[in-house]
Amino acid sequence: MTIKIQKSEKSDGIYFSKEMLEAAQINVGDEVQVTIQNGRIIVETATQARRRTDLQTLLTKMPKDYAPEEIDWGKPVGKEVW
Repeated sequence: MTIKIQKSEKSDGIYFSKEMLEAAQINVGDEVQVTIQNGRIIVETATQARRRTDLQTLLTKMPKDYAPEEIDWGKPVGKEVW
């Protein structure tokens, strides 16, 4: 779809059609993250850009029988205390 960049009061802007916003699951008033990658303007919802998860949620996803294996990192090289 080709659209024009239009003047809007003190700035320039792009107007998205209702259908385009619905397809992207973006609503009027939503915060979006805008970035430039390889000369392209990327618009994504702020929640898609963030996707932060708290530690408790991550821990509930760990297998109950999880046991980390010990790794031998070698002898100290500097002033490390083991």
